[in-house]
Amino acid sequence: MDTSRLEKLLAFIENEPNDEFLKYALATEYLRLNDTQKALAYYEDLVHNHPNYTGTYYHLGKLYEALNRRDDAIAIYQKGIEVTRAKRDMHALSELQGVYNNLVGFDDDDDDY
Repeated sequence: MDTSRLEKLLAFIENEPNDEFLKYALATEYLRLNDTQKALAYYEDLVHNHPNYTGTYYHLGKLYEALNRRDDAIAIYQKGIEVTRAKRDMHALSELQGVYNNLVGFDDDDDDY
C-alpha cells in the first residue's frame, strides 16, 4: 500500500489541525486506501466543524450509501442541499439534488427537495 501521500497529509495536519482542505484530503485518501472508518471520521468531522465546506456532503452521502446507511445518506444530502443553496453553489447543489433524487426515487420531472 502506497502511504507516502497519506504520510505527507498527516504531517501537514499536525501543523494545521483545523484546516478543512487537509481534512477533506485525508478523508479522500483514506477512502482511496479502503479505510472507510477513518474516511468516515474525517468526513463527519468536516460536516460538524466546517459545515460550509460543500464538497463534503456528496462524498459523505455516497459513503453512507456504500455502508448501507440510507437514512443517513438522505439526511446528509438534504443538509448539503440547504448549505449549497444558501451559498449559491449551483454546481454542488445540482450534484446533490441529483444523488438525492436518485436515492429517494424521484424522477427528473418531480419537484426537487
